[in-house]
Amino acid sequence: MTDIPPHAILGQLVTGHWTTQVIHAAAKFGIADLLAEGSKSVDELADATDTQPELLYRLLRALASIGIFAEQDDKHFKLTPLAEPLRSNVPGSQRSLALMMGDEQYRAWGNLVDAVRTGDNAYEKIFGKAIFDHLAEQPEKARIFDDAMTGIHGRETREILDAYDFSAINVLADIGGGNGSNITAILQKHTATRGILFDLHHVIERARPNIQSAGLADRCELIDGDFFRSVPAGADAYLMRHIIHDWDDEKSITILKNCHQVMSPGTRLLLVESVIPPGNEPFMGKFLDLTMMLIPGGKERTEDEYQRLYDAAGFDLVRVVPTNSEVSVIEGLRR
Repeated sequence: MTDIPPHAILGQLVTGHWTTQVIHAAAKFGIADLLAEGSKSVDELADATDTQPELLYRLLRALASIGIFAEQDDKHFKLTPLAEPLRSNVPGSQRSLALMMGDEQYRAWGNLVDAVRTGDNAYEKIFGKAIFDHLAEQPEKARIFDDAMTGIHGRETREILDAYDFSAINVLADIGGGNGSNITAILQKHTATRGILFDLHHVIERARPNIQSAGLADRCELIDGDFFRSVPAGADAYLMRHIIHDWDDEKSITILKNCHQVMSPGTRLLLVESVIPPGNEPFMGKFLDLTMMLIPGGKERTEDEYQRLYDAAGFDLVRVVPTNSEVSVIEGLRR
């Protein structure tokens, strides 16, 4: 039991945006990268980041108070375990996530009240276009988005591979597979499996060097296209990881029906998503659901809601396979 009174706990929650923004600023300035080789003075950091030393000190002091960086003598700062993931290009890096969450997505969350009241998409209202159209026009933002998704979902990959057996799949199509990290992990574990990575043209072009550097160019075919129009044939299992949650029911059913059209009876459909449980227990998917509402316009779903999607698209929902993370593998078979 906590001795902190409810009003104090609520106060901490209400001011949570302070934390988001100080972490975003540290990521924007690249402070963790600058400290990778050892501690530096605030003057050195200010010179490297083109910031005001006194103001930067106040930012770093606040971050150090929550365990991100540590202040030493003479206003020197060093990395802490909590600051390490803010470095770029380290396993589990959260820097791109901090950059994205503190910028475009932060602005969209500011429109939560309006979105709930009107049903308007917050991201489109601010930026004038849907998120994926916006990213298609801004390669650097798209790269940050890819890296952020890896930062959020990359740690799920091992749990998915441990929970679900892909070994009997001869050809696996990863629909909307993004930068290829998901199909890469599966093909590296199951060396007899071949892959198809399918996504929009500009996404496939970003993924191509990743597949090549992983040594999988001869086992993974890269195909570009729009899954609202069609998906490639020729696989005996179709995987979508954190794809269907981007879309409302009507658009989701369109995607699933396009898969159904090229699949043979008995072909597997595998969705990897956060399946919302009943009850009041904490579950990150309940907040991810609000992100889907505000950003792409989709939703997280319960098992019953996935059952209805599968029925509408011509699939039998066979089982929901939980993992040691918050996602599950929702297995279906084409009728």
